[in-house]
Amino acid sequence: MDKPSLSAGASVSLVGLVGGEWFGSAAGDVLAAADVLTGNSRHLDSLPDELPGRRVPAPSSVAGWLDMIEYWSRSGESVCAVVSGDPGFFGLGRLATARFAKLLTIFPAVSSVSLAFARAGMAWDDAAVVSSHGRPIDHAVYAVSHHPKVAVMCSPDNPPQALAIALLESGCAARRMFVASRLGEPDERVWEGDLESLAGEQFDGLSVVVAVAPVADPGSGPGISWGLSEDYFEYRAGMITKAEVRAVALGKLALPPSGVMWDVGAGSGSVSFECANLAPGLRIFAVERQSEDVDRMRRNLEGTAVEVVTGEAPASLASLPDPDRVFLGGGGPAVLDEVLNRLRPGGTVVATFASFGRAAAAAELLGNVMQVAVSRGVRLGRDGSFRLEAQNPVFICWGPSRTGLG
Repeated sequence: MDKPSLSAGASVSLVGLVGGEWFGSAAGDVLAAADVLTGNSRHLDSLPDELPGRRVPAPSSVAGWLDMIEYWSRSGESVCAVVSGDPGFFGLGRLATARFAKLLTIFPAVSSVSLAFARAGMAWDDAAVVSSHGRPIDHAVYAVSHHPKVAVMCSPDNPPQALAIALLESGCAARRMFVASRLGEPDERVWEGDLESLAGEQFDGLSVVVAVAPVADPGSGPGISWGLSEDYFEYRAGMITKAEVRAVALGKLALPPSGVMWDVGAGSGSVSFECANLAPGLRIFAVERQSEDVDRMRRNLEGTAVEVVTGEAPASLASLPDPDRVFLGGGGPAVLDEVLNRLRPGGTVVATFASFGRAAAAAELLGNVMQVAVSRGVRLGRDGSFRLEAQNPVFICWGPSRTGLG
């Protein structure tokens, strides 16, 4: 007997469920009219008993399930497949659309990602969403490490705790973590904590993880100002990157929203402090060998997530994760060599020097050099008018450059 054409078959519907409930009367109508109701046992068991359709559990193979649906459709039966949430959002919708085209109608419910953000109490129109289903976990690790707000749809092979462990091993900066499991079900679970705590927990593999980078001042959001006055910091006898030089150096650093930064020869910690406020998703290490400066720097960095490392570079850099950005406020050629050896692809190094000889040597490696010469206005005696007071010039080198000097 000839196989009936698919176009001659009856309708195929995908209906999303959350906690056994569908969205809208149209979805209820197709469920009531279906000859065949198919899905996993949990979804089929959640449907009302009065629905007359024949109930057939889905096999473990998605391809096999689609074959079954196609067979019923070719036989003239109307088929309704029930799935979780929105089948068009990382669900069966893509494969089913390719297979059944105009025969298919989708009736979505609320997606698990939408519910997860609702449970976490935050908007998500600025979030990135990734899935770890059938994909290496590295994709999710990269997304969380490089975006301040990410939802990860986990899988039995990559459950939430495995994601946390992979993030910690990658050197990801601190994140506020939410895990939403069995959403809409009677045993729904919502957990909140940090990466370290999450790595020690156990969760349903089909959970949704929401990862959010901390903001230094949640009331005002990320800062857009920089170049704070030296008066804002404690420092030793003029040993601080001056406000104007710091402002230029921060511009050359072109801070990414996340990743790893080293501040080597951090001194007062003024550069680290400003970077932490401008890019709260960055994991920042402030490295300083002078114990007296370290104590002062810790006080300056109170309230930030900057990690202080005591020791002399380059030896003190050995245990740190490779950097995306480096500010060098001290150290000789050996430190710059080590920094360039460890710098991640696409990374940037910015170094400041009082001596042009040392700046010229660094420029040979980094590709760019400039001088910043600042004169500040100071009041004259009785009449209060201004005169310009020159500051010591500073040379700034940055790179590596793809185009060389210029």
